[in-house]
Amino acid sequence: MSKNSGFSSGTACATELMKIAHRMVSDGYIQRMVQSFKYGGELSRVLETWFVELDVDWVLQGRRVGQTLRQQLEDEYQHNSAWWLQELVTRWIRALTIIVVSIKELAATVHETLAVARFGRASISAMLVFVDTIVDDYYEVKKLHAMLPMYICVSTASYDMSTMHLISPEAQSIFKEMGASLDREENRLIGAMSKKVRARWAPDEVDTISNKDPWDIEILRGGGKVDSKIRLLVDYIVWIRKALASTQNSAQSHNTGELCGLTHWILDYLKDLLLRKSKSCLDPSLRYLFLLNNSYFIESLNFEVESGHHLGPECEKYMDSYLDVSWGYVMSCLPQTKSTWPSYYSWPETSAFQSAFYTTYRSHKLWKVPDPRLRSLLRKTIINKVISGYRDCLKERPEIEKKYSHKITSPDDMEKMLGELFEG
Repeated sequence: MSKNSGFSSGTACATELMKIAHRMVSDGYIQRMVQSFKYGGELSRVLETWFVELDVDWVLQGRRVGQTLRQQLEDEYQHNSAWWLQELVTRWIRALTIIVVSIKELAATVHETLAVARFGRASISAMLVFVDTIVDDYYEVKKLHAMLPMYICVSTASYDMSTMHLISPEAQSIFKEMGASLDREENRLIGAMSKKVRARWAPDEVDTISNKDPWDIEILRGGGKVDSKIRLLVDYIVWIRKALASTQNSAQSHNTGELCGLTHWILDYLKDLLLRKSKSCLDPSLRYLFLLNNSYFIESLNFEVESGHHLGPECEKYMDSYLDVSWGYVMSCLPQTKSTWPSYYSWPETSAFQSAFYTTYRSHKLWKVPDPRLRSLLRKTIINKVISGYRDCLKERPEIEKKYSHKITSPDDMEKMLGELFEG
């Protein structure tokens, strides 16, 4: 197995699993398993001993009680949460990694490669029954987090088996057969992942997915923060990209195109979902803040957000729209030029500005911008827009500040207030 395989099984990374497999070979443990199988040992008994050592004997348990593994695991799944399935997947990945590494190493160092190949085929065939169970439609979509690590492991194992070069033509044929079997299961896993994501997040299904509240109430209650469904789909993209990186580093999987296509589909769906949800929000200021938060979160996937001072085109558009409909109105309450100011002391104009400022500030202070970089940038932009205009206004008519100092809020105080926005 490649040391860059990219997955971790519990506390044992790929390199540690390779060491375990090497130790099993150097201690003669695998050779004894192969000999027991070769010289009349009952296949099920040999595999059971082997799988107990690998902590995956449950793969064979269904045979003894007359159940398929799928039936057995469905019964267990009814009484356990998602962590249970993930635990089984972790054990399975460890076991398949050790099986592939040990069989490959043993075949390269002993003369009885045909016996090694046959034992390896029996072991891998038994292990692949679990893939049939995983791709079954019984389990919920959360199983995707289990399927992706399995896909990485199977993809790498397929590559390792199919690239073995042995002197024995029969053994070589069996290793190619094992590689083909693993390749088929790799195709099944990627096909199942694609099918489940597309079916789960089909546009005509979105209104029924864990949506207890109407979208407008959900956005209002969340204060414009990143939507939970957006977060979930972004998590899937991150996981898929990890799978892509792992298979490209180790096995150059031909299924990378399918994974890339799936990420593009999710990204397109994300943007469509975001726009449809935002249209339900009647408050234009909150709508644009919601679009800005979520677009910024999605944009970070493409590594376009390198600092708090850089936004992609969509985020810039939503930020400008938010500023225009929110703080643009506040600024419109101030006279724009000195020539428009009346000759008398202009307290009414300043009073209207302060009223608009406080109204906007109080409502927007409770809204949420989770990302600290975006929050900082948005605050600075609002301060530059509002406070600079207010300072210019007071410089034009210093008599206002002198006469009404007990009524007006200073620019410095307003700036401090704006520094508290979007904490939720």
